Amino acid sequence: MGTARARRGDTRQRIQDVALDLFAQQGYEKTSLREIAEHLDVTKAALYYHFKTKEDIVISLFEDLARPCDELIAWAADRPRTLETKTEVVRRYSEALRDAAPLFRFMQENQATVRDLSIGESFKERMLTMVGLLNEPDAELKDQARCITALVSLHSGMFAMQNIEGDPEEKRRAVLEVALELVTAANTAAAPQD
Repeated sequence: MGTARARRGDTRQRIQDVALDLFAQQGYEKTSLREIAEHLDVTKAALYYHFKTKEDIVISLFEDLARPCDELIAWAADRPRTLETKTEVVRRYSEALRDAAPLFRFMQENQATVRDLSIGESFKERMLTMVGLLNEPDAELKDQARCITALVSLHSGMFAMQNIEGDPEEKRRAVLEVALELVTAANTAAAPQD
């Protein structure tokens, strides 16, 4: 995700980063475009060149995250439903989330806004599709829960680990390992026994 954002230009990315930080600190409703422009030390007209509304900024952030998710879903749809494919889905999704911690913080702290914007429903649909890639249709309930929890752990792990000492990359890998263990346990239990 970071690479895609960098290619689009520093100004657009700076606007997204500053807006997301302000939305997380003050709340979406309490942050104005004027404040975003002031923090960037640009005019509102310069900000309008890239984004007309706060909603446009938030939608662009979700689109940046959605792009690698959609690519991952398309990739996985063409692969056999093996444990190897499923663990690769988790690895690739973890990579897509690498730079998304501020976005998930925004989602956590502005749930009503996310729900009111069109992004909430589309994000939910993507997550249900991702769960479907990890789950077997006839899996036991506990194995379905493991697959759902694997994805949730990738999301919530970013928050849960922020106050724990350690290198951010090591913490991300630890959360990934837990998610992989959950998917492996769900799909090993579902596999036919000899």
